[in-house]
Amino acid sequence: MKRFAGLTCAVLGLCLGASSVAADVSLTAFKGKWEGTAVSESNTSVTFPITSRDMDVEIRPAQDKSFTITWRTLQRQDGQAGAPTETLKETTRTYLPSGNKNVWHDEKKGDLLSGETVSWAVLKGQKLTIYSMATNKNGGYDMLIYHRTLTGLGMKLDFKAIRDGEERRTASGTLIKSGK
Repeated sequence: MKRFAGLTCAVLGLCLGASSVAADVSLTAFKGKWEGTAVSESNTSVTFPITSRDMDVEIRPAQDKSFTITWRTLQRQDGQAGAPTETLKETTRTYLPSGNKNVWHDEKKGDLLSGETVSWAVLKGQKLTIYSMATNKNGGYDMLIYHRTLTGLGMKLDFKAIRDGEERRTASGTLIKSGK
């Protein structure tokens, strides 16, 4: 019984230790270039409800605690059935510290009511989340959410596109570090 109690304490200690190790990372853990693929699912496309995407992301933390992120996605969601058109989308943003720990705001500080995009980033645990929001011409909103989570094998991406509370598209994939 003593042996069982000792083994239980050891396993519990390892579990608690592992959870604290995996709990919080700094932004520098995301630094570098990452490449991978994702599967995208859409509620709005009859022709392309499920597609594949090639993607890469480059994250560059700066000494002033800001960071620049560039992500590129080769999409295959338009065109003829069986022969999708490939479209490369690229976005670069610089995020500045907000004053709240692990929260950054886009340096452009857009005005939602003028049709500009507002974006911010949050680091929690091993997950860096980028939120991007804009109003549409009907007065509703479009929101994009990019969850990038560090894993033992690389980085997992979970993406959602939401319009007026309705999920329109999701994508999930894995990236591996390909450069510093």
